[in-house]
Amino acid sequence: MNVLFVIDVLGTFAFAISGALVALEKKFDMFGVLIIAFVTAVGGGMLRDILIDAHPINWIGNLNYVYIIFAAVVFTFLFKSKIAHLSKTMFLFDTIGISVFTLLGLKKGLAFNLHPIIALIMGMISAVFGGVLRDVLTNNIPLIFEKEIYASACLAGGIIYLILNYLNVGEHVSFIISASVIVAIRVVVVKFKLELPKIENDLFTKHK
Repeated sequence: MNVLFVIDVLGTFAFAISGALVALEKKFDMFGVLIIAFVTAVGGGMLRDILIDAHPINWIGNLNYVYIIFAAVVFTFLFKSKIAHLSKTMFLFDTIGISVFTLLGLKKGLAFNLHPIIALIMGMISAVFGGVLRDVLTNNIPLIFEKEIYASACLAGGIIYLILNYLNVGEHVSFIISASVIVAIRVVVVKFKLELPKIENDLFTKHK
């Protein structure tokens, strides 16, 4: 079985569970939970495909995504009280998931002959905008805008991939190195609780 497919499945499953948990905390009904899980898991890839006019759109062309999301929602309903104890495991799946989604989105952009910078943006959209849509629909400030170095990790890994691709490094090696960079940044950031600096004052602000 293709390793990337397995990682894609695990990442999609983890994303769907994260969406379902947020929806349950907001007291959504079953249909609402399913919708939030769906947009969290495939919203980024769907938005990417719409922007680059790729057809069929990710989940429409591959019903495996739909089955995975349904399974994740059922799993969440059945084992909600136990999932909290799996936070480290879910974080691992989520982190690996965003690394793979970033690079797959980037590769898809390059395959559509987009400029590398635009392809890089498409990769980031693939990885993080499911979470943005989840937070907007549940009336929360999107996590990537508030505190976690999330999109920045995807950006760094994507840049590494483009550099390695430019240097004609083998595809598998480039993918592994770039994905590892994203995972490493996320792990270090969360472990040491790092954040990007916030702009509070400018040059003309008077300090008291």
